[in-house]
Amino acid sequence: MVRTASPDARAYLAAMLIATGSEDRAAFREVYRLTSAKLFGICLRICGDRSAAEDVLHDVYLTIWRRAGAWEPGRASPITWLATVARNRAIDWRRAQGGRQTRPIAEAPDIADSAPDAEARLVADGERHRLVDCLEELEDRSRAAIHTAFFDGLTYAEIAERAAVPLGTAKSWIRRGLARLKECLDRDG
Repeated sequence: MVRTASPDARAYLAAMLIATGSEDRAAFREVYRLTSAKLFGICLRICGDRSAAEDVLHDVYLTIWRRAGAWEPGRASPITWLATVARNRAIDWRRAQGGRQTRPIAEAPDIADSAPDAEARLVADGERHRLVDCLEELEDRSRAAIHTAFFDGLTYAEIAERAAVPLGTAKSWIRRGLARLKECLDRDG
């Protein structure tokens, strides 16, 4: 059974993120406390190296401090926005490293902390189910490309190479899939 956060927890994180946008240091510390485990996990999964993930996470929180005022509550949940910042920074780091060796998720190290992770505390059950349902509505190629890009951190070029298709085709799968995903989420929301 996955434990999820209440709407109050999401609202609290949103309030702390808004306050961080106003340069409230205490709110920023709270955002860090609530989200660092999840964001570190994202960085670690994409970077594949603990030390690099720690460095990237530092950059992530610098970006959050500088750009928290740009977060728009109506566009994305706070944890979605924060996870996107972490994912993008980690992918930027990965690209700067040159070639990429991919390994199966089964080879990832276990996380020692048995407490519920930040995702389990912050993402509402209904939101996650809606996303899963909408992903299931996508055609297989688009769903697989989106999953690979957003959950495994692969670039468009890497996705195209894995699928043995032109780069433009991989980009089209993702672009069309994201458009359909947005339509579904807007419709069901």
